[in-house]
Amino acid sequence: MRIGVISDTHGLLREEAHAALAGSEHILHAGDVGDAAILGRLRRIATVTAIRGNIDQRGACARLPATELVTLAGKSIYMLHDRIALDLDPGGAGVAVVVSGHSHKPSIQWLKGVLYFNPGSAGPRRFSLPVTVGRLDVSEAGIEAEIVELRGGA
Repeated sequence: MRIGVISDTHGLLREEAHAALAGSEHILHAGDVGDAAILGRLRRIATVTAIRGNIDQRGACARLPATELVTLAGKSIYMLHDRIALDLDPGGAGVAVVVSGHSHKPSIQWLKGVLYFNPGSAGPRRFSLPVTVGRLDVSEAGIEAEIVELRGGA
């Protein structure tokens, strides 16, 4: 199963991000959506599970949950915007993947058998950080994670 992962759009869904997520069977948005219309556009690609981030204070985005636990292709994925706020033991809870955003820094890290995945920021460029989205490929063989840098991400 191909899962697209995006975060920190801050009201901007770039065409490059939309194209990079095409072909996903499910999309996870790890918060700081900024504009609920972005979720509508992503739903044209696949089913979307989204959480709110620290900028999602008004409107439809404020009504998104702060965390979400979703099972896709038999794997439990826990979503929260800021990994520092993680208040559970993912491995002990049977979680295979922790998806977060907030830092704008893409990261793939395995700790004690759990994948910690931050797709980085797909919205407006911040500092010298890349503009990125992520992909998770889940199969019987396991989980593969990929960061996709968006070209033209000014």
